Amino acid sequence: MNWKVLRAAVALAALFAAAPAQAQAPPPEQKYDVALALVLAVDASGSVDNRRFELQKQGYAAAFRSPKVLNSIRSLMPQSIAVTMVQWTGPRLHVVVVDWMLVKDEASVNALAGAIEAAPRQLFGGGTSISGAIDYARLLLAQCPCSAARRVIDISGDGSNNSGRPVTQARDEAVHDGVGINGLPILAIEPFLDRYYYDNVIGGPGAFMIPAENYDTFADAILKKLITEIAMQGPIRSIAIDPNSQHTSQTRLSSRAGLTNSVKFVSEVPR
Repeated sequence: MNWKVLRAAVALAALFAAAPAQAQAPPPEQKYDVALALVLAVDASGSVDNRRFELQKQGYAAAFRSPKVLNSIRSLMPQSIAVTMVQWTGPRLHVVVVDWMLVKDEASVNALAGAIEAAPRQLFGGGTSISGAIDYARLLLAQCPCSAARRVIDISGDGSNNSGRPVTQARDEAVHDGVGINGLPILAIEPFLDRYYYDNVIGGPGAFMIPAENYDTFADAILKKLITEIAMQGPIRSIAIDPNSQHTSQTRLSSRAGLTNSVKFVSEVPR
């Protein structure tokens, strides 16, 4: 045996063993195409007559034309969002009326508003399946041609879930996938629909809702909602709980009288 070679090998091994391990380079920061991918799910069920539907549509268009919405987008990083709009009624009745659009400046935000305004109503009944709307919106988010830092479903409607699977199942599965669900309940037909949305519909990262007292106040409510929805940042996990509970978050109002056209957040606790 060549002892010189052996001693050299042992010395070399000891040298490597004594050398401090080099710190691993941190993983590269996730880069996103857009700060938010947003599905606008608009109620087109039988309870929504043509006048009410037009007020919804014009409310969305006017909101996106507001400089406040564009300012909210410009506060993000990156300074862009992706938006699509779908009309929904029954469990399997959904129509995309505005395909995914990139919104980042005055031209693109006006283009989106114009597309919403020009989109005809394509559904006129078939029940009210909020669960079906959530499930379909999840599919749209999966098909978004973008990488989004946040994914949100925006549900507006004037009735509780009356067809399809339980809405809480659809909500919980969406939340499990990291999708936020915000609500804009219209109280024209069901005066306590805000409580229903709070308990059963909204959830996920930073979930909240803004009720509209009726269709005439919808435009004001959706403007406030979009500004809050777009500008909100941070991985806040939320849960809807009894406002009288001792665990109620300080970030939301506990009395229903103060809810109309105001932001109502859910508690910052994981589902």
